[in-house]
Parts: sequence; C-alpha cells; structure tokens
Amino acid sequence: MLNLKRRLDFAIKGQNFLEFRREQLIIQIKKIWKDYKIQRNDLLKSYKETLSVLIQTYEEMGKNQVNFISKLSKIQYKPRINIQTKKKMGIVISQIEYELFQEEKLPAYTFENTSHYLDDLLIDLKNLFSKFIKFSEFEDLLLKVALYFKKINRRINGLKNIITPRLESQIRQIKNILEEIERENYVRLKKTKDLIIKEE
Repeated sequence: MLNLKRRLDFAIKGQNFLEFRREQLIIQIKKIWKDYKIQRNDLLKSYKETLSVLIQTYEEMGKNQVNFISKLSKIQYKPRINIQTKKKMGIVISQIEYELFQEEKLPAYTFENTSHYLDDLLIDLKNLFSKFIKFSEFEDLLLKVALYFKKINRRINGLKNIITPRLESQIRQIKNILEEIERENYVRLKKTKDLIIKEE
C-alpha cells in the first residue's frame, strides 16, 4: 500500500508538472504563431513582387530568352546548405544555413539585349529564396511544438483519467481489505475474550 501511495504521489506530481509545461507551451505557441503570420505575410508580399517583376521581364524579353539566361546563370551559382538541429524547450528543431556563392562576378548575360528588370528579378529571387528558408524553419518549429503539445495533452489525460484513478481504486481496495481483516480480528478477539470469561 505504501508503494501504491508513493506511485500515486509521483503520478500527481507528474501531472502537475505536465500541466505547468502545457501552459508554457501555450504561451510559446501564441508567440510562434504571431511570428509565423508576420513571416508568411512578408513571404507572400515578396512572392507577389517577384512574380510581377518576372512577368514584366517576360513581356520585354520573351519567356524563351529568360529561360536560356536562367540555364546559363545556373552554372555560375553554387548553393551551400547546412542543416543543424538543436534542442529548444525539449523539442529538436532544425536550423538551415543557406549561402549562394557566385563564382563569376559578371552576369551570364549582356546588358545590350536584355530587360532592365532582369537584374531586379535576380535580386528579388535571391531574397525570396532566403525568405522561403526562414519561413520553412518557422513552419517546422510550429508543427513540432503543436505535436509536442498534443503529446503532453495525451500524457496528462492518461495520468488524469487512467493511471491516477486506477491507483486510487487499488489503494481503496487494499484499505477495505485491511479494515475487513481488522474487523474479523476484533470479532475473533471478542469471542476469545467471551470464552475465557465463561471458562473462568
């Protein structure tokens, strides 16, 4: 019974800790959600602006010429991506380090027969890709925190609805058995006393 009481006490302490952890996570989720919305709006705005510049470039140069320059430019650029993980709030999150190295300093096109929007398009595309990476980090963090919140909720419900009631029920059963044994012993002792008195 003492062992069961210790386990019940431990389960209650665990439940209280998890409830405190859940409250902290709710605060974190609200903060991350706010930052996520800012990042999403910034990304969408940048995407629309880049798309607008791309359309203007297509109008001035034609789609085939832009695609050809894109293929030539691909040779010049070497992306480097480094993905690291770190633990934050008990959750493993990914951090992406991205760098785009340009081997040739001069562009893969001439200024003579190209649109003036092409330079803007290259700058916008680089910025857009960086924003995509930053946004993906936020999205990954938000999903992992939400999954961790769900996991904690499941543990709290398990402790609250299954483990704690089961332990309390077992403790009650043992108490009832002990009380019954005590009553039986009392009756037995009383009868023994009555027999001794009769014999005297």
